[in-house]
Amino acid sequence: MTQQVPSTEPELTGVRNFRDVGGLPTVDGRRVRHGVLFRSGHLAHATEEDAAFLASLDLHTIFDFRNAADQKLEGPDVELPGVRNVNLPLTDPADGAEFWKMVRDGDLDQLRAILSDGKAANRMITAYRAIIKERTAEHTQVLRSLAEDSVPALMHCAAGKDRAGLSIAVTLLTLGVEREAILADYLESNAKHRRYKVHRSGNSASAYSPEVMELLSPLFEARAEYLAAAFETIEEIWGGVETYLEKGLGVSPELRERLRERLLD
Repeated sequence: MTQQVPSTEPELTGVRNFRDVGGLPTVDGRRVRHGVLFRSGHLAHATEEDAAFLASLDLHTIFDFRNAADQKLEGPDVELPGVRNVNLPLTDPADGAEFWKMVRDGDLDQLRAILSDGKAANRMITAYRAIIKERTAEHTQVLRSLAEDSVPALMHCAAGKDRAGLSIAVTLLTLGVEREAILADYLESNAKHRRYKVHRSGNSASAYSPEVMELLSPLFEARAEYLAAAFETIEEIWGGVETYLEKGLGVSPELRERLRERLLD
């Protein structure tokens, strides 16, 4: 029997952006079941208390969408007994390593060059579009796993905002969750207590100056325009969600129904 988690959020010390996706409404009047689908930032810095809470969720599978560069920077997830860990990088193994090094270590002139005048937001939009277009096999694997045996499941990347956010969004689209509810859940990542901690080397006086933080903000915010770009990519390439699910992800009506049985009340 799937554990019903309390509606109050846990106070996790070393895990950012954790939440239960349960309760979101579908277009046909159903709701995502509580206690079956969770999302968060990485689990590498989970405390003993955090790990105990996560173990209490009776998770079957943790989907980790980080790439090799992320894992090298942050470390491996904490091990939870009896939980299957599936690593499905949604970006290339070292993607962005040099870019993120500049984010951490770069001086103000460097940061202006790579992030100012909308370049930071454009980078995020490009990344969202690429994940939808190029990572269909990974999203298919997630959906098939959820339909077969992988719930309760937790999906995470580094911040739990972008790669995990898109994977949750694709899952919710498949379940028929209302588009506005998908967006509202995505934007929850902007809450102050959820935000990924910006890593700067601190070697210069401008390490956390207001201008630096403003330059970095598009990288660490969930913005409606980012998710809209993902949805627009679905429309542009496949003509709509139904064709995307059928042709892009190979989701049959039977698979979709199994997902709904497992994840919806």
